[in-house]
Amino acid sequence: MSTIIYGPLQAGRASRRGETNFVDSEATLGEITISEGDDGLVHFNWINRQTRTTELDLIIFPSDASFVRVNQSPGGRVYVLKFSSSDQRYFFWFQDPHAGAFESYARNINGLLDDPEYIVDHEADAAGMSQSTAASTSTPGASSSSTAQPSAINQPPPDRLAELRALVANLPQTSSGGSDVPSGMPDFALSDILSPSTLAPLFSSASPEVLRAIFPTLPSDLPIPPSPDVLRRVVESPPFQAQVRALDRALRTGLVGGLVVGLGLPEEAGLGIRPFLDAIREQARRRKEARDAAGREDSMETD
Repeated sequence: MSTIIYGPLQAGRASRRGETNFVDSEATLGEITISEGDDGLVHFNWINRQTRTTELDLIIFPSDASFVRVNQSPGGRVYVLKFSSSDQRYFFWFQDPHAGAFESYARNINGLLDDPEYIVDHEADAAGMSQSTAASTSTPGASSSSTAQPSAINQPPPDRLAELRALVANLPQTSSGGSDVPSGMPDFALSDILSPSTLAPLFSSASPEVLRAIFPTLPSDLPIPPSPDVLRRVVESPPFQAQVRALDRALRTGLVGGLVVGLGLPEEAGLGIRPFLDAIREQARRRKEARDAAGREDSMETD
């Protein structure tokens, strides 16, 4: 049985788009671990956080691999694991909200890839996390922009988007079928819709299946099984609210087509807050219909 020596770090997979220099992030929630296997060798693992299955298990020989940031990544989240002995490349994007810790994560990973006896610097990780939290709470109105380069990397979605998908699908609707937001108020903020007061009732009335679907998107140190009270504390936390504000700002730019496409949404969903919410609701409706249809087929087969 392998022993984890570093991690888990919340990270998803990414893949190169054909023969181009573009890399598309995948929405699946995952984590990276560095472990020592029964063979005494260092293993680089990627684990699907939703199914809890190890989908990538790479044996690493000292100084043969490096984990480096992709410079064209707008948010600095995309990293590539590459080897000196081959042309293998594996792309990942950090789903951790603590962007200030990414460089520390990479240093620790590289230290272990170079030398299995490397001493992990957990203090640097903690400092980076604290720096991120301080920045998100002290500058809630800050915004940034970037110009895409020919070899640009599609910016991966924030860590909470899978959670938002499940929550927005259950937002109350008006009799006309639209979102419960006055049509005469085009400048409504996403933080007004995804506020603690709006989300808390959804948690209280949610089925166990909905709670289980949301829970894999949350920090791994939360108690199991999920409960409405745990989810309420999460959405009330400053980091979550900072993520919502960041997504709100990104949608207002109308330049996040690559981000929403990575979530399986049409590109026009990135043109504003209302199109984004409408697209999520439509996606949830189609998925429910597909599940219902599959359930009817299973029932017919067992009759």
